[in-house]
Amino acid sequence: MRLLQSLLCDARTIQSKDPAARTLAEVVLLYPGFHVLIFYRAAHLLYRRKHLFLARAVSQLGRFCTGIEIHPGATVGQGLFIDHGAGIVIGETAEIGDNVTIYHGVTLGGTGKDKGKRHPTIGDNVLIGTGAKVLGPIKIGANSRIGSNSVVLRDMPSNATIIGIPARAVRINGEKVAYHDSENLNQRDYPDIVSAELAGLARREVELSKRLAAVERRLSQASQEEEPS
Repeated sequence: MRLLQSLLCDARTIQSKDPAARTLAEVVLLYPGFHVLIFYRAAHLLYRRKHLFLARAVSQLGRFCTGIEIHPGATVGQGLFIDHGAGIVIGETAEIGDNVTIYHGVTLGGTGKDKGKRHPTIGDNVLIGTGAKVLGPIKIGANSRIGSNSVVLRDMPSNATIIGIPARAVRINGEKVAYHDSENLNQRDYPDIVSAELAGLARREVELSKRLAAVERRLSQASQEEEPS
C-alpha cells in the first residue's frame, strides 16, 4: 500500500509539472519517467531487505525499458519528476529530496576519489537542467536551480541559481552574486561563464604582449647605447 501511495504521488506530481500531460492515465501508461520509478521503488524495497542481486536485476530491467539508470541503493523522495529521461544516471549513495525535477542527460555521480558516501545529496524542490553533472558527496540546497550542462563539484546553498563549468552560484535568495541579471533560470538565457573567462584571458594576453614588446624595445635601445662607436 505504501509503495502504491508513493507511485500515485509521483504520477500526480508529473501531471502537475508537465503541461503536455493531459490526464493521470497518460502519465501512468506512457511516461518513461514514471515507469522507471515503478522499477526503482520496487528495487529499493528489495535493496533495503538485503536482496541485493534481485534489486540490481529489477533496476537493470528498468534501465533496459526506459534508458534511465537509478541504482536501487539511492534514496529518492516523493514527487520526483523526470522529464524525457534519456541518459539519466543516479548513483548508489545519491539522496534526492521531495518534488525534485530532473531533465534528460543528467548524472548524479561520483568522482572516483571517495569511499562510502560517493554521490550527491539534492534538497527539496531542486531543478536540474538538461545535461548537468553533479559529482561527488556534495550537497545542493533546497529550492536551487542548476543550469543545463553545468558541472557541479562543490556544495551549493539553498535558493541558488547555479551555472557553469565548474559551476558556481550566481544568484542566492534572489540576490545577484555574479554574471547573472535575470530573475529566473530558464535553461536558455544565462551567460556563458567559460566564454567570459576565455575572453578575460585573451585580454590579459594582449596586455602582457604589449608589456613584453615594451621591455624588448627598452632592451634593444640599451644594447645599442652600449655598443662602441
